[in-house]
Amino acid sequence: MIITRAKLNGIVNPIGFDFKKIIASWNVENTDAKTIENGVLEVAEDIAFANIIYKKESAEIDQIGEVIEIELRPRARYFWRVTITGDNGDSATSDIQYFETGKMDEPWTGKWIAAEDKSFHPLFSKKLDLAKNVKDARLYVSCLGVFEAYIDDKKVGNEILTPYINDYETGMQTIAFDVAEQLKQDSTISIQVAKGWYMSNFGLEGGYNYGDRMEAIAELHVTYEDGTSEVIGTDSSWDVSASDVIESGIYYGEDLDRTAGIVQKGKAVEVPAERNLLDRYSIPVVVKEVLQPKEIITTPAGETVIDFGQNHAGVMEFDADFPAGTVITIDCGEILQQGNFYNENYRSARSRFVYTSDGRKETVHPRFTFFGYRYLRIQGWVGELTLDKVRSNVIYSDMERTGYISTSNDKINRLYENCIWGQKSNFLDMPTDCPQRDERLGWTGDAQVFSQTASYNMDTRAFYKKFLRDLGYDAKRHGGAVASYIPSAAGEDLANTGSIWGDVGTFVPNVLFNTFGSADDVEEHYEMMKNWVEYMHRNDVEHGDKGFFVLPFQFGDWLGLDGITEQSFKGGTNDDYLAAVYYYRSTVITCEMAIRLGKNEDAKEYAKLAEKIKKAILDEFFTPTGRLACDTQAAYIVALAFDIYVDREKLIEQFVDRLNRDCFQIKCGFVGAPLLCTTLAKCGREDLAYHFLFNEGFPSWLHCVNLGATTIWERWNSVFEDGTISKEGMNSLNHYSYGTVVQFMYEFIGGIKPAEPGFKVANIAPMPSMRFRYFNSAITTVAGKYVSNWAIAEDGILTVEVEVPFNGKANVTLPRFSKEQLNCKGCVASDISEEGCITLAAGHYEISYMPAQDYRSIYSPQTRLAELEGDTEVMELLKEKLPVSYGIIVSHDKEMANHTLAELPYLFFLGGTPETVLPVTEKIFALKRW
Repeated sequence: MIITRAKLNGIVNPIGFDFKKIIASWNVENTDAKTIENGVLEVAEDIAFANIIYKKESAEIDQIGEVIEIELRPRARYFWRVTITGDNGDSATSDIQYFETGKMDEPWTGKWIAAEDKSFHPLFSKKLDLAKNVKDARLYVSCLGVFEAYIDDKKVGNEILTPYINDYETGMQTIAFDVAEQLKQDSTISIQVAKGWYMSNFGLEGGYNYGDRMEAIAELHVTYEDGTSEVIGTDSSWDVSASDVIESGIYYGEDLDRTAGIVQKGKAVEVPAERNLLDRYSIPVVVKEVLQPKEIITTPAGETVIDFGQNHAGVMEFDADFPAGTVITIDCGEILQQGNFYNENYRSARSRFVYTSDGRKETVHPRFTFFGYRYLRIQGWVGELTLDKVRSNVIYSDMERTGYISTSNDKINRLYENCIWGQKSNFLDMPTDCPQRDERLGWTGDAQVFSQTASYNMDTRAFYKKFLRDLGYDAKRHGGAVASYIPSAAGEDLANTGSIWGDVGTFVPNVLFNTFGSADDVEEHYEMMKNWVEYMHRNDVEHGDKGFFVLPFQFGDWLGLDGITEQSFKGGTNDDYLAAVYYYRSTVITCEMAIRLGKNEDAKEYAKLAEKIKKAILDEFFTPTGRLACDTQAAYIVALAFDIYVDREKLIEQFVDRLNRDCFQIKCGFVGAPLLCTTLAKCGREDLAYHFLFNEGFPSWLHCVNLGATTIWERWNSVFEDGTISKEGMNSLNHYSYGTVVQFMYEFIGGIKPAEPGFKVANIAPMPSMRFRYFNSAITTVAGKYVSNWAIAEDGILTVEVEVPFNGKANVTLPRFSKEQLNCKGCVASDISEEGCITLAAGHYEISYMPAQDYRSIYSPQTRLAELEGDTEVMELLKEKLPVSYGIIVSHDKEMANHTLAELPYLFFLGGTPETVLPVTEKIFALKRW
């Protein structure tokens, strides 16, 4: 037995964080024990645990979220460990973990400092003269802009773009570093500041900034071996120089001129302005992996372009060994056009790194910006450029990868990887829309739809908590209105909000609770949830208290293809209908959270409000018999996803009819498409969900894959079939929103879903299809790792492999279960019900059987004619027996080819009769495909 994944508030050994609550979690692995017999959680002030200040011993200890209640002191390190004993006597103690508080409410002795001249990027420094031997030391730094700190010219820590994106009107985060190993008695400490999100041109409509001067503040707390201590803070005694970073910006890039040197500018000036400083709540942004280039291309235009083979976010790095005065210019792009470099879709984002050499030999990379790219155009290189001289540092927030899917289908595997890369590229301190063009904003609609998928792929607990805290700060200034994106425009008075986007304020806390299982962990966001519902309700009252949330502008089903044109920004679904549906859903979520938190009066109020909204929707948009008046894909999807209907079966029938009239092509956008496949599967139409997943025509997920996508695109038609990029003004090749199709893969194809919050109990109900020979899925949850793999053998035998973690449980539903050729490993066959249900404790299980309905019989009455084209034997049969049907298929008549085999005997105008058609369809149904 070993204890793994020990985290505090979702972070391993956090230093300097703001701990509103202290919540410990861990996993137990490598044991035959099924359940916990006893657990001991201890917290001490010393690593030897001589002074234990907290201890809990119980069989009910909560490994997914045990709250530690202790009194915290500023700048104090605490140690914790957990010991678990299993029901078989196995026992293990975790490695000793620690967490360290920040300055909390402690006053600062350090002063905000700046260069008197605002025209350059400042480098602040101070030569130390410490009188005694150093035992321990911490450096606390913040700035207006972004910074790197150095001791004796060596960077402190491995984080990038600190102190990250802040709600600048609330305050700046302070980053704490343990510098005990680096610090010497005569060290020089330096802080280099660049513009970052604070001061560079950032945001929509030409951009804006939050101030006009780069500043810094720091304190070095030193503890000496004799037990005394000293604090050295920034003040007017610090030197300031002009650094050799000549210009920087999030969109701009970075200009690094080594020939400029570090120019001494005198002493720093103290800035008297009061600024709020906060203990950090951003998790680190670091280099998570390094990509090697795939190819050096000389384009038809004569350009030198490096292809990394993968669109991503990061910074380029190269080995410099050039004559003094050499200028290397590197531009970023996502796609080539006619074989040439292209980045017009970056709009006003310069996205360039310019390096001027002074002759030194060094490894160079930008330090104060980031880029989104697959291709780099390099100009000015002296000597031979070879692949080994260039690489790309992939950067994003330091989240643990928790979800994995692998299948027998290479294109689906590529689609899954595209989703993962979309998340890597856009989870840099906040969930952004894209990493390349002049936005890179925390668009909340994108974050809302992707949050569950993201939380299966990676451990997002701490990442989303940071995002939600910033959202909450902004919403409080705007009467509860949750912004459509953050950070919002500096000095903006009016709320920038809308339905679906603003509903991130309720949906994401709900995702965090269901995925990670701790109400204590999301309690701090309840105020924002409640205030968002109240904001919508006030708006409702202002419009007559009718149960609707009406705004002058709503994003609606953004980029849906059923708008005025396929290039329209908005789809054709009624905005007021969508707003009401999300108003309802947010109210329901907030009601449920109120119940969990014991806020019973709130729960009663919101339950009543939710019923009122639902009735308003049913009265306004549904007929008394249950027909939905909004006849669009997105309208049906959200009604079925959120259980708003008069007659569910009639609504499903109407939805399928809409799909049929759309020739089973995707017409919905950011609202509908993320929920399309999961909603179809929820309605028992996994056959149609599989159709959309595997469709390769436009618009579809695999259509993008076939055109070479290595990330998820913003538009279904971001790139045309000839490889030409759509010249629409808004077109990113690295947006994650449509990557939510991966949620369908985890929850329905693999079949893994939480039965209880935090996966204390999981439901595992896979939905196999012969479109895969095998499908493997695993999610390492806060409760441990759940695995659901399945494979179909050539003889039709289905094997389902399940893994359940220590102290976990899984309610397994075996698909198309029968006891024919039943073979069980790890469980008892008689424990499986006739319906194929069994509850499994911790362990590894393998169950194989001949399904009641052979998966190799891939054709059914619901099969559409269009689905037969790739089957040579079927097409020969149709050509001989039903030539009109054959002709419809080969002519790609979208309307007629949508008819099913069940309908075919009765389509007399196609020349067939039941007598002539039924024998043919029976032959087709009897075919087995491998």
